Amino acid sequence: LLINFAVLKGGEDKITVTWGLNQTVAAGTDSTYKTIKVKLCYAPISQVDRGWRKTVDDLKKDRTCQHKIVARPYNPANNTAQSHEWTVERDVPTATYFIRAYAYDADEKEVAYGQTTDAGRTTNLFQVQAISGRHVTVDTCSICFSVFSVVSLFGFFYNEKRNAKRPQ
Repeated sequence: LLINFAVLKGGEDKITVTWGLNQTVAAGTDSTYKTIKVKLCYAPISQVDRGWRKTVDDLKKDRTCQHKIVARPYNPANNTAQSHEWTVERDVPTATYFIRAYAYDADEKEVAYGQTTDAGRTTNLFQVQAISGRHVTVDTCSICFSVFSVVSLFGFFYNEKRNAKRPQ
C-alpha cells in the first residue's frame, strides 16, 4: 500500500491508495480471494482510553478499522496494482490513522491483509483533522434566532403591560 499525504482535512483532502498482491508469495495463494476492502484504521495512539476503537484479535470484534474507503472484486488475472482516490469524509474524527486492505473469500471471511504501517503500528501513520462543524450559515441562523427571541420577549412584555393598563 502506498499513500501520498500530510495532515489531511476532513471533507477537503484526498488520498490515493494503491494495493496489489505481494509478489514474494507463492503462486495460487490468492486463489480464494474474491473481494478487496480498503479501510481507514485507528493507530494505537488514537485508541488510548477509547474502547470503541480497540484492537481485538477476533476480527468480528475488532474495532480498529471502522471507516471503509473502497471495496472491489479481486481479479487474480490482473497482476498490476490497483488504486483508488478517496476524499476524506466529513464524518471522520480527528485521530491518527493507517490504512489496511483486507482480502475476503466467497463467504466474506478475511483471509489476508496488508497495511501501510509495521506490525507494531508505529510507522507511516498520518493524521486527519476533522471539520469543526461550524459554518457561516450555522452562525447566521443562531444570530437570527437569538435576535428573534429577544425581540419576541420584549414584544410580549410590552403587550402584557398595555393590556394590563386597559380598563376591564
